[in-house]
Amino acid sequence: MYDHRKLGRELDLFDTDPLIGSGLPYWLPDGASIRLALEEYIRDVERRAGYRHVYSPVLGKRELYEMSGHWAHYHEDMFPPMDLGAEQVVLRPSLCPHHALMFRARGHSYRELPLRMAEIGGMYRAELSGVLGGLTRVRAIQLNDAHIFCTPGQAVDEARSALGLIAAAYDALGIEPVRYRLSLPGPGGKYVADPELWERASALLVEVLKEAGVPYQAEEGEAAFYGPKIDVQIADHAGRESTLSTVQIDFYQPSRFDLHYTGADGGRHRPVMVHRSIIGSVERAVAHLIEVHGGAFPAWLAPRQLVVLPISEAELPAAEAVAARGRELGLRADVADQGSLSARIRAAHLTPYQAIVGAREAAAGTLSLRLRDSRTLPPLPAAEALGRIAALVGAHRVDLWDQS
Repeated sequence: MYDHRKLGRELDLFDTDPLIGSGLPYWLPDGASIRLALEEYIRDVERRAGYRHVYSPVLGKRELYEMSGHWAHYHEDMFPPMDLGAEQVVLRPSLCPHHALMFRARGHSYRELPLRMAEIGGMYRAELSGVLGGLTRVRAIQLNDAHIFCTPGQAVDEARSALGLIAAAYDALGIEPVRYRLSLPGPGGKYVADPELWERASALLVEVLKEAGVPYQAEEGEAAFYGPKIDVQIADHAGRESTLSTVQIDFYQPSRFDLHYTGADGGRHRPVMVHRSIIGSVERAVAHLIEVHGGAFPAWLAPRQLVVLPISEAELPAAEAVAARGRELGLRADVADQGSLSARIRAAHLTPYQAIVGAREAAAGTLSLRLRDSRTLPPLPAAEALGRIAALVGAHRVDLWDQS
């Protein structure tokens, strides 16, 4: 595995500047391309799973976080309030209070549940300078977050389905968890003092893990302040663990925000709130991808998916036409025509597909494909070659070629 801080800068994916501030990286074009592809993939997965996407502000009044419990249990990790006239506003440390208010703003019937609300949104943590590093510990976070408002009887199925989405995403990303953790409360005043709440939520999460057939380890002191959670753990190049994905069952915030739905009996009932994040922080996810793949990302994530290499200047028009057709198919494609062919092939060693166009290929309308893993393929009609690449990329495949 690689150190993403070093490799990410060498590949021009991201960087920082002291005038912007520590823990506030910016994304360069190739890094932004990876991030955008990742976000588009997640949104598509969520749409197919019945989630509806929302946008919410990155600010909220201090009273909002007093209501949610963040101010009492989490304010040391939040940025200080900003005075706006007679009000104080805070950069949000999480998205769940905003989503709870969105649910509360309209009446809901049990027939509408589960209501799955998703957002890739910004949140902010006042991390100390000493713990900041690369993309893994930052102060401005883009979080792949979702909240499912459901009946108590639906909570286990929704949480188990969320674990399935996480597993499928890991397959597409070419990464593996090192373990699953059931994170429970520990001693001290960090956690909500409601033993019955913790017992109910923990029992349901254990049921989720058992039904999903996932081995896990229970650890005290790792829960959210309002409830237990399932953490999907990854490890960096030095073997240090961190949490990438989470699933939580929450009885606390629905009560704090007085959320309710109308049941089949016509009465008011309290929903359960399932918190779920497929890839967690986009920054941490990209950091892990850099380290696992060493810059040789799965083709659907690669900043440049196809490079077209004309052998001589005479083939440049044909090469440009191939790249243009690739872009029409949604591929990130361009032409490399400066330097010797061998030098251009070496420079493009992280690009999944290299299409060589010589006089024979230009005349016949074919492409000689060279894959990133050094395999070479027999010449194919250009339309067929581009179509097969686009299909593999669109299917979010990790392998580079379908031999069938």
